[in-house]
Amino acid sequence: MDMYQKREERKNKKMNEDGKSFSNVSINWYPGHMAKTKREIKEKIDLIDVVYEVIDARMPISSKIVDIDNLVRNKPRILIVTKYDLCDRTHTDMILDNYIKKGFSVVKVDLINGNNVGDIISLTNKILVDMNEKRKLKGMKPRAIRALIVGIPNVGKSTLINRLVGRKAVNVGNKPGVTKSLSWIRINKDIELLDSPGILWPKLANQDHAYNLASLSSIKEEILNVEDIAMYILKTMNRLYPNNLKERYGIESIDFDNIEETLDAIAIRRGALKKGGVCDYDKVYYIIIRDIKDGLLGRVTFDRM
Repeated sequence: MDMYQKREERKNKKMNEDGKSFSNVSINWYPGHMAKTKREIKEKIDLIDVVYEVIDARMPISSKIVDIDNLVRNKPRILIVTKYDLCDRTHTDMILDNYIKKGFSVVKVDLINGNNVGDIISLTNKILVDMNEKRKLKGMKPRAIRALIVGIPNVGKSTLINRLVGRKAVNVGNKPGVTKSLSWIRINKDIELLDSPGILWPKLANQDHAYNLASLSSIKEEILNVEDIAMYILKTMNRLYPNNLKERYGIESIDFDNIEETLDAIAIRRGALKKGGVCDYDKVYYIIIRDIKDGLLGRVTFDRM
């Protein structure tokens, strides 16, 4: 496809009234192992005393599993907010305050430095004391608490587990699908953890949430149209964080009817040029996706109340 055809294809893609979406192609990703994981969680949930529900601070609404209540039922729950060091705290905290008002116990963690990870243990120990008091009244012996950790793909569960254990207990990768099956891990003498693969839900009905998940690396990149995702990131950043784009790419404004000007500027700034100084657009798309994924576009939160 030549550049003229690509330009016309972009112009013909349907946008919402507010310009949020660039493509009318829906995103959905629900491979068989996710359905299997949910079945196994349901089978084991009676063994569980507390649930660690993990969400991404950059998308605290989009990353919350839609049907999680059906999985964990009425089990005590700690809402663990990872990647807090990468988010726009003003907007993320507004959303988290709303969760707190709904009765959630919320812990914000910076997994790079391990900040606040100890708060998870403290909250769990409180649940442990209450549980063992009830067991004592029934004439039963105390036992270690059993926690289930659950969340979307690439939300940082494995890094969190390693922080909780204090060593490398599970493999970590900055992509979805590293954890393949449920497995028990001992955090300490009082807490046993059931690790689970990242899961989504059968239909991503809210496509703004779906594009947030895709932009922030919770959906397998191989199934995505990287141009669509890069365009969505540019549009969202231009709407919410234009100064971040200026700082990273030197972009003052974006004309989305002539997006090649912006892509060319990024290519020159980041060295994504072919022989003869021609812009390598595919490389630019991957640069934009990697930059948002790695926090190089500044602190961002794609969700709003």
